[in-house]
Amino acid sequence: MVAFGKKLKDRQIQEWQGIYFCLYLFHMTIFALLQLMKKKVKQYALQIQEGALDRRHVLKDFSRMLDNQIEKIVLFLLEQQGLLASRIAKLNEQQDALQEQPDISKLTELREAYREVGRDLLKLLFFVEINAIGLRKILKKFDKRFGYKFTDYYIKTRANHPYSQLQQVFKHVGLGAVVGAVSRNLAELQDRQGSYLSIYDQPALPLQDPVVDAMKSAADRLTNSTNSLNFLAQHALIMHEELPTSDESVDDGRYHFMSLLLNLANTFLYMVNTYIIVPTADDYAMSLGAAPTVCGIVIGAMAVAQVFSSVYFSAWSNKSYYRPLLFSSIVLFAGNAMYALAYDSKSIAILLLGRLFCGLGSARAVNRRYISDCVPLKIRMQASAGFVSASALGMACGPALAGLLQTNFKIYKITFNQDTLPGWVMALAWLVYLVWLWISFREPSFETDENNAAQESTAAQNDTLEKGLAQPLLLTSEENQQNEEDEQEYDGSEEAPEESRRPANSIGSAYRLLTPSVKVQLLIYFMLKYAMEILLSESSVITTYYFNWSTSTVAIFLACLGLTVLPVNVVVGSYISNMFQDRQILLASEIVVFLGILLSFHVVNPYTVPQYVCSGLIMFVSAEVLEGVNLSLLSRVMSSRLSRGTYNGGLLSTEAGTIARVIADGTITLAGYLGESHLLNVTLLPSLLICLVSIIATCCTYNSLY
Repeated sequence: MVAFGKKLKDRQIQEWQGIYFCLYLFHMTIFALLQLMKKKVKQYALQIQEGALDRRHVLKDFSRMLDNQIEKIVLFLLEQQGLLASRIAKLNEQQDALQEQPDISKLTELREAYREVGRDLLKLLFFVEINAIGLRKILKKFDKRFGYKFTDYYIKTRANHPYSQLQQVFKHVGLGAVVGAVSRNLAELQDRQGSYLSIYDQPALPLQDPVVDAMKSAADRLTNSTNSLNFLAQHALIMHEELPTSDESVDDGRYHFMSLLLNLANTFLYMVNTYIIVPTADDYAMSLGAAPTVCGIVIGAMAVAQVFSSVYFSAWSNKSYYRPLLFSSIVLFAGNAMYALAYDSKSIAILLLGRLFCGLGSARAVNRRYISDCVPLKIRMQASAGFVSASALGMACGPALAGLLQTNFKIYKITFNQDTLPGWVMALAWLVYLVWLWISFREPSFETDENNAAQESTAAQNDTLEKGLAQPLLLTSEENQQNEEDEQEYDGSEEAPEESRRPANSIGSAYRLLTPSVKVQLLIYFMLKYAMEILLSESSVITTYYFNWSTSTVAIFLACLGLTVLPVNVVVGSYISNMFQDRQILLASEIVVFLGILLSFHVVNPYTVPQYVCSGLIMFVSAEVLEGVNLSLLSRVMSSRLSRGTYNGGLLSTEAGTIARVIADGTITLAGYLGESHLLNVTLLPSLLICLVSIIATCCTYNSLY
């Protein structure tokens, strides 16, 4: 809370200094509400201990305080909206006058005046957003302090009540009309080059003005509107700072389209590499003299190595993107070649070593970091959606490609068949990718320590200057020190404010930053990855034993499952997420996953194809929905300290999912010792139990999910 309050004050000073309504703004900012809440909470705690107050009085008094402050904020926004509308009306009068007597210089001045209105509107939208963030923090902190489910009560009673102003804080508050007015007039003032067409006659030609783009982005972020692209992009779990800025641009000099494309290609090829062996892994193991259930170890070896490679690739990406990708390509080329050569060597050890090498080449952490660090904000959402789409397509293409590689021939004692061809094809693909990477990738610039120190020094000087200018509006040093001490006591933490902004420096410190609700969401992620890995990895063994499916049939089944990923996310992102709360979808999806696992058990003879296919489809699709909603929630509630550094939120989620896959593949191999007739039920039982535990945990933390 100390860090948030300081960041809030600094950002407000920077953004609003010199603006005509800055004095009014500072006296009613949410930071003042944070201070007021802290004092009130301390009073409540003392009075409850002394018996002077009961809990119902605390709830009523605190609710009334929040209602009053929210109403002040909303009325202030309406007032400023009216001022902006008045400025636009005056500019419209000037524009009408210029229609009769055009003057190029005055038209330029008028266009700049409209842009200035747009920039002031951006600052107002920024103010609304930091208030919304502060309000969420207040509600969470009150729940933590008193053990109440106050957040659930307050939002439920105020969300749709006709007299409540709560929803206005999270909406445009009518500012969409101001955005439209500024955009329309800037479009009208563009050089039309003699065209008689209205801007409404050309809806496919949007206005290319940075101010308008920034306004629309800020408005969309403010409303937290859900669409399929947003929903898909959140699957990437690319973390960002919690508190927004009015200038959230990434240095365009670091961005290179071909480099982004190479990162997405790396993501796609790696997912193909992961799943291309699934339809044939059991046959390959048998051809080397092992049991078919050893396919669990063969498939899982890649995930075992990925547990470690994710960490060192994440650390490596702090200094370079090109070298990690180069290393990844070389290791994956060697790993796939070893996988293919294991057949003629008759060595299960070489087979497993090849898969371990493939896992050591997992550069997904680098792919995520490139998007987060180097892609400009205006296209970062599309890039994140591209990352997820590339993963989904790779997951579908892997088994499909394996189904096409049904041939058998030899060249110089090297065998090419359905078992070895996946290795040879992927080795060739990574060799081509390596050449493309060497020719086309451009390493973005990394700031030196000297530059960082200079920037920090300049920022500190500017911060001191701005604080000096705004000193009358802020607390005195003694008051500020006392507030910080009180805040630390209130949080139960002695961590210095500057420490609270630093990224985690180890897995342990990153784990300590997780709240109980975030830990539950990571448990959910573990569960769904475990269940999906069991379904996919043992599919070849199960379908061969019960239905005598061929490799091509298994490949078609797995490819069809993979192809459901994108359509399901479009439906959920465009429709379902707009109809229900994320936490409602989360709990419902967990229950459907549970039912899908339950229906998969072999209880009644005979075990039929419709039962297996339908239950598998229900489990897989509901797990995909669950993954999207779960990562969407994680991206909003995870600590901002996990948005950067080596041990970030994306790494934690990757490790949770990878460990789940390792355990699932190990379970398949261990269950194989009981015989193929027991494999299905024995492997589904842990999935069922973990899913049940996650449902119970979700119910316990349901009110803390947003």
